[in-house]
Amino acid sequence: MPLFFRKKKPSEDARKRLEYQMCLAKEAGADDVLDISKCELLEVPYGAFATCKVLQKKVLIIHTNNLTSLVPKSCSLLSLITVKVLDLHDNQLASLPTDIGQLTSLQVLNLERNLLKCLPQSIGDLAQLQVLNVKGNKLKELPATVSGLRSLRTLNVSENLLQELPRVLAHIRTLETLTLDASSMTYPSPDICSAGTESIQQFLCKECGIAYYPPSEYVLPALESDGETSVDGVDRTVHKYLEEESKWQNKFSDYEKRKEKKMQEKLEFERRLNMGQREHALLVQQINSQKDEILQTVREDQMRLEEGLTKHQQHLEEERLKLLQQLKQAEQGIASRIQKLIEDNQRQKQSSDILKSLENERIRMEQLMAITQEETEHLRRREVASAMQQMLAESYKNKLIQMTYESRRQDLVSQACSSLAEMDQKFQQILAWQQMDQNKAVSQILQQSEMQKAAFEALQVKKDLMHRQIRNQIKLIETELLQLTQLELKRQELDTETLQGVIMEQRQALGYLLQQLLKEKKQREEELQQILLEMEAKSETKQENYWLIQYQRLLNQKPLSLKLQEEGLEKQLVNLLIELSAEQYVPVFAHHRISLEVLSTMTANDLEKMGIAETGLQRAILRRAQEILAVAKTIPELLRTVDAEVPAATQPSAPEEEAPSSVVPTAPLLQWDEKKSECVVCMEQEAQMIFLPCGHVCCCQTCCKRLQSCPLCRGDITQHVRIFYSS
Repeated sequence: MPLFFRKKKPSEDARKRLEYQMCLAKEAGADDVLDISKCELLEVPYGAFATCKVLQKKVLIIHTNNLTSLVPKSCSLLSLITVKVLDLHDNQLASLPTDIGQLTSLQVLNLERNLLKCLPQSIGDLAQLQVLNVKGNKLKELPATVSGLRSLRTLNVSENLLQELPRVLAHIRTLETLTLDASSMTYPSPDICSAGTESIQQFLCKECGIAYYPPSEYVLPALESDGETSVDGVDRTVHKYLEEESKWQNKFSDYEKRKEKKMQEKLEFERRLNMGQREHALLVQQINSQKDEILQTVREDQMRLEEGLTKHQQHLEEERLKLLQQLKQAEQGIASRIQKLIEDNQRQKQSSDILKSLENERIRMEQLMAITQEETEHLRRREVASAMQQMLAESYKNKLIQMTYESRRQDLVSQACSSLAEMDQKFQQILAWQQMDQNKAVSQILQQSEMQKAAFEALQVKKDLMHRQIRNQIKLIETELLQLTQLELKRQELDTETLQGVIMEQRQALGYLLQQLLKEKKQREEELQQILLEMEAKSETKQENYWLIQYQRLLNQKPLSLKLQEEGLEKQLVNLLIELSAEQYVPVFAHHRISLEVLSTMTANDLEKMGIAETGLQRAILRRAQEILAVAKTIPELLRTVDAEVPAATQPSAPEEEAPSSVVPTAPLLQWDEKKSECVVCMEQEAQMIFLPCGHVCCCQTCCKRLQSCPLCRGDITQHVRIFYSS
């Protein structure tokens, strides 16, 4: 078995090498060499000829490939007119192009280890050729035209079928080195061929009847034409290439010597192997002892593996306990929020403030019933009628949306797929009809007092503070019930049934609270209806535009919650807005509960999101707020210095306690479940219905119609409450 062998690279690697070398040759600042060797080529690519022609390459290296032809189809050998070094060794070339003599600039031609049987006659036209290597081919003779190689210095024809040298070889006066197989030569004789290049040339000159002169007396034409540049540029590359070739020849001879040495070492190794077989019996005993040691090592590895498995199981158990602890903390947080909701509800029931607000509301409604002559004169009939028409449309839409949601969704999908083109054509007509319907509705509202009354009733319910608070509390309880149901389903997956009692009590408490709030909501709507009846009784005096005036007054009136928020706004902030002529933004700051400290940390983009679009006003507000805070920070330091001098008897009394703000408790979503729960029946749509009295949120609107008992707790269902998710 040889110690070294040539490994054939995969085709993918050869393709990548070819692409890399082609790109490298085209880069700016690249040298004059194009090297596409060892790329498993069957023919020279067209791009190589084009690159040599365009970029004026001087060295073309294509060795160690599978080339059978030098010039591919649709290519001309004239593309290589500037090439001075052409390396084609280790290929499958059986012949050279007949017009090889067109490469007039060629100085080095390496055809070693190919399948050449003859050289073309035009090879004698290579007047500047200095090195010709045809070693390892199947040449039987050299053409007589080789006498035209006037610059040839080195000729290698060894390892061929050559037995005679042409007599015209004596005309090559520059030949310095001639390598051939002297033992197989018949002309000249082997003795002359063994004596060296000078003896061969002297013999051939004698045969031709010409005088022999050594090569040192002949100056090459190439050197005479451009002698100053022969030591640099391409000639330097040629000399470097020749030196590298000689080095590789030396390395190859060294490799042959090492190969012979390795063969001797192999024989020695086989002898030692025979001796080693005799020692095999002793090694068997050692192997048996090592086997016991390996078994002991395996036992130790097994023990370490078991210990690692035990630690992994302990880690999994710790993770499970940690998850249970997180669930427990989430339950405690929900319990605290539920308790806070219940306490807030009880405080609101027992608080006298609500009674006062109800009394003030009744007084306000009685004031609304009285209509002055000035309001009658300044009635904006058209605007109020439009607002009434919009309020009626919204009220009617809210009543029908629950019944027609699913059917309209399917209808809209089918209509959108089938009638997009028709909708585009009728769009203008629909807009015209809509404008006509709106004008007709406005005129109808102006003529019919019943529609005016209905619009006023819808706006009254929408602007009622107590009704809005009840709705907000209902939404909070719906969110808590949804989270409790998700938590209960999560606990069922973790198989922790021992802690379900706490969740059940919380859910039942929330369900009872939700029923109470629904009753209060209905009661408040009845009270508003009673107020409406009283106003209707007072409107029987046939006063003109009674409902239009009441609607306009209610629409222009500022909500009680906004008044309370404006009263709680800092005086310095109000004075700041008045100073900058921006008092119209006081309700905006009150609604967002902005303080001076918060305002100092805001940016212009934050103010723009709040609705303050003026750029100059934004900068002025932020700058003024920072100045006020800077002054406020220096005042306490001055007060501390003054208090040290003023007697204790003259110190001011304690400030009045601020009224606690009525902040509605929020119900944040659980961090471990950010998705909305799905229906436990169809498992496709979202859970939208609350079952009372159990309080589970586990079914969609479609599936709950066929249920009489809760699918989670099997309790009877007495009431359904629909949840509307906010986008």
